[in-house]
Amino acid sequence: QVQLVESGGGLVQAGGSMRLSCGASGRTFSMYNMGWFRQAPGKERVFVAAISKNTGSAQRYADSVKGRFTISRDNAKNTVYLQMNSLKPEDTAVYYCAADYSRMPITQATYWGQGTQVTVSS
Repeated sequence: QVQLVESGGGLVQAGGSMRLSCGASGRTFSMYNMGWFRQAPGKERVFVAAISKNTGSAQRYADSVKGRFTISRDNAKNTVYLQMNSLKPEDTAVYYCAADYSRMPITQATYWGQGTQVTVSS
C-alpha cells in the first residue's frame, strides 16, 4: 500500500509559478506510475499529468497544461513533483497526487492523496 501526501499549494498571481510535491511512503516508490489530477469547484476531477515508473522516461499531459506544467520524480526522495508555470485563473483547483502499479494514472489510479489547494488570482 502507498500513502501519498501533497504539499506546496497556495495562492499565486496569474502568470506566476508554483511547484507541488507529493511524498510517498514505502520502499517501492520507483515501481509506481505517478500522476496528478485536479478538481475545480463544481467540476469533476480531471487528469493533469502522469509519469512512468522507474526512470520516468514517459510523461503524459492534459492539453490544457502542455508547455506550462512539468511532471518529474525523484525516486531517492520518494517524491513526485509538478512544476506549474504561466499559471492561469482556470488552473485554480484542488490538486491530487495519484499512484498506480500497473499503468500510468491517466483515467484512474489505485492510490490517492488528500489534495492540496491551488488558487490563481487574476
